[in-house]
Amino acid sequence: MMEIGVDSFASAMYGTNKNNALSSVDAMEQLLERITFADEVGLDVFGIGEHHKKEFLDSAPHVILAAAAAKTSRIRLTSAVTVLSAADPVRAYQNFATLDLVSKGRAEMVVGRGSSVEAYPLFGFDLKDYDALFKEKLDLLLNIRDNEFVTWSGKFRAPLVNQPVYPRSLQEKLPIWLGVGGTPESFARAGTLGLPLMVAIIGGETHRFRPLVDFYREAGRRAGFTPEQLKVGLHSPGYVAATDEQAVADYYPGYAELWTKLGRERGWPPVTKAQFDSLIAPTGVLVVGGPQQVAEKLLRHSEALGGVDRFTFQMDNAGLTHAQLMGSIELIGKQVIPLLKNI
Repeated sequence: MMEIGVDSFASAMYGTNKNNALSSVDAMEQLLERITFADEVGLDVFGIGEHHKKEFLDSAPHVILAAAAAKTSRIRLTSAVTVLSAADPVRAYQNFATLDLVSKGRAEMVVGRGSSVEAYPLFGFDLKDYDALFKEKLDLLLNIRDNEFVTWSGKFRAPLVNQPVYPRSLQEKLPIWLGVGGTPESFARAGTLGLPLMVAIIGGETHRFRPLVDFYREAGRRAGFTPEQLKVGLHSPGYVAATDEQAVADYYPGYAELWTKLGRERGWPPVTKAQFDSLIAPTGVLVVGGPQQVAEKLLRHSEALGGVDRFTFQMDNAGLTHAQLMGSIELIGKQVIPLLKNI
């Protein structure tokens, strides 16, 4: 059964419309309310991203997740993603091991290099070391996760010699997923290490990632891991409303505004309605629609990728109101998840 959840960047972007502006305090309060509600209506996981820019409030995701842990009882709580290349793996492990204790064994991490790169200069790292930093720090993080006493040395951090790292997580092995975009080396790395894979697909057609997912599974098989150990997660933009038409009406304006703004920063052309329509089509990446359409699309995506173990909606960066997001979470929990069990 596919796990279903939501990922949030703790967006503070609602203020682009001055009539809909939110203070950071109110935005954070509403985010915690959404996580609590997701727990109540039966979602499996809630993730918080990591950014270091004005539009988002998620620079310390473990703090937000710890606050959510105190308000929830069942839902799993994860980063989405931890920018490991710009972090100290010792501190990252300690933060999430502490979260695991607070949540009584519900913490996870998704680690990656980060598609938003503002963390690198902020913490004194050079972008030319983008991949080398991640490779080394992932090695240390896994060493810490698997061993109470750590002996390790590398290029970017002082060595550790039989150094204990505390606290230890409640779970015997804190779950660590590898967050990837479209780089074949990243898929192979996850498979070789036997780590569950979280694929962020934000544009185009989902089935085009099948060769990369197969590459991951083959790398894992060659490294001696079983298919059950090689989990695949999918993170994509999405939103659920009562009807397909209402979902588009709610979602498109904010989506177009956001992605056009990002396009100006990254050299993409402005969003058009024709492009959006292709993305909500049956093979397009956007999971936007009424409950039936969304459930069918999730199953179609899973089949296209050879099986998906977890899907997380990225929905709160489209200028949607708190009420709309709460309604979407309710529909996911009360209609989409039951449909997935019965289709």
